[in-house]
Amino acid sequence: MTRVSTFGNYQSALLHLMNAQARGEEAQNKVNTKKNATDLVGFGRQSETVIALKSSQTRIQGFIDTNRTVADRLTMQDMGLDRVADAATAGRQAIANAIAAGRMEGLMSEMETVFKMAQDGLNMKHQGKSLFSGGAVDQQAVVLPAVPVGATDLEKLAAMPLTSDVFKNDQLKQSSLLDETVTMDTGFLASDVGQALFDVFRDLQILHQGTPLNGQMDDAQKTALTALMGRFETAAKDVVNIQAKNGSMQARVDTLLELQEARKISVDTILSGKTDANMAQAVTELEMAQIAIQASAQVISQLRDVSLLNYLR
Repeated sequence: MTRVSTFGNYQSALLHLMNAQARGEEAQNKVNTKKNATDLVGFGRQSETVIALKSSQTRIQGFIDTNRTVADRLTMQDMGLDRVADAATAGRQAIANAIAAGRMEGLMSEMETVFKMAQDGLNMKHQGKSLFSGGAVDQQAVVLPAVPVGATDLEKLAAMPLTSDVFKNDQLKQSSLLDETVTMDTGFLASDVGQALFDVFRDLQILHQGTPLNGQMDDAQKTALTALMGRFETAAKDVVNIQAKNGSMQARVDTLLELQEARKISVDTILSGKTDANMAQAVTELEMAQIAIQASAQVISQLRDVSLLNYLR
């Protein structure tokens, strides 16, 4: 038989009030956070599954970020390679025009501009880092000497013992982990891209220093320029082939990025099913808890009038 006492009634009513407040706080947290719990303890037996899903989510997001960065870098590389290829094509066209006209006025001036275009392409940067410098990303890939003072860039190139001396890249190509099983060398070296083209520019300048390329063209000059024109064409094709390889890597990265984004959506959906609260149910629970709190508070208030002390007076 349960003993009836004022203290017991108060204790029971207070216990109901505290339980209602706890349920209200839990329901309020669900409504505010839209989650079933705010820590792993709250997920109980499903906590291991939640940890595994969150780990997969973080790993996939890391690959997505890497692929986006690589995609941006490949886009900039394409722009640089395109500029170098254009320079080689422009060099060939300038010689072809001179041969067709039989005169060479302005040829070397135009070649100077074209050579600077090739330099700009090889010194292209992405996020402040040189694209074609290999591991030496903090320095330019192509650097001409400061001497002879006042000389043009082509004159500086011709003054060097070897064309390769202008290339300051190391031999470490950029490599990226794009997926759990996919590692790709996504970088190119300035020396690999521009060596053949710079050799043509150097030989052209040396030819000009021996027999100035200006005015009427003689047969010997025509023969030499025709050979150089063919070498410009070959250099342009080589750069275009490298650019095509860069494009194939762009396509691969785009495909991987699409797959990873699809995987992330799938993992997000599964994780959401484990952690996201049913908002309609959470709101209902909150309203019921508020009603229970009000009822318990009212009972406690009314207990003052049903105290056994009133019957003893």
